[in-house]
Amino acid sequence: MARRLRFNGTDSKNGGCPAVHEDLDSGEIIVQGRPLTDPEDLVQLQHFGPGDAAVAVPRELLVNHGPKEMDRVPKLIGPEEFGRLFHHFEHSAWHLETRRGYASDREDDGYATFLKTGEAPMDLGSDWCVNIRRQTALGKYVGRVRVVDNPPTDGQRFLLSYARCNAATGEDVRNVWREDAERAHLPDEDFWLFDSRLVAILRFDDQDEWHDVEIITEPAEVLRYCQVRDAAVHASIPYDDFTAQLDTKG
Repeated sequence: MARRLRFNGTDSKNGGCPAVHEDLDSGEIIVQGRPLTDPEDLVQLQHFGPGDAAVAVPRELLVNHGPKEMDRVPKLIGPEEFGRLFHHFEHSAWHLETRRGYASDREDDGYATFLKTGEAPMDLGSDWCVNIRRQTALGKYVGRVRVVDNPPTDGQRFLLSYARCNAATGEDVRNVWREDAERAHLPDEDFWLFDSRLVAILRFDDQDEWHDVEIITEPAEVLRYCQVRDAAVHASIPYDDFTAQLDTKG
């Protein structure tokens, strides 16, 4: 059975070696680099067995992308503490949305309106919209990339319509088809990235109910999510251009 490997990062400027991956099940770290093959080099390696392989990588690769803890213990926070992050971030807040639907959306009155009319209502007076407008008016960046299936689910169609409201608050709202997200190696995770130093992973159950948030501040892990953000923004397009593709995609 193939390993479930997660790409942790690379310092390569051309997309090649070296790189660090992590086995999500065993926790083992896989280092990808230039093979060490010279017999005079190999003979100097202690405890080097016949089935072993050696690679050479820059020290910076392990410093930047290797784990800093033996076992990462998740730090979980509740809705109130998570909500405060949107009031106290200093310069940027960015969201990757990967789910096919959210229970909180389906429970909203605006969702029922959307199912009847095909258009989500504007709700610029909500606490969320008022705060985001306040933050963007201060010059802070708020953005998101939404992953969309082909064809879109009802939940995704609702969010595509609601994007008008997001954009009106000053958000940079973008979308990417799921097949393009997979080609860009985006993870199947829903998370917010604050000030490029704190990651908040939203955790859901099988019924799309949000139940808690895992906070990550380990620099190597945060850097990996920053790289995910950059790849997602590069692979995505503005929501209005994306919406124009819907009639021709399916």
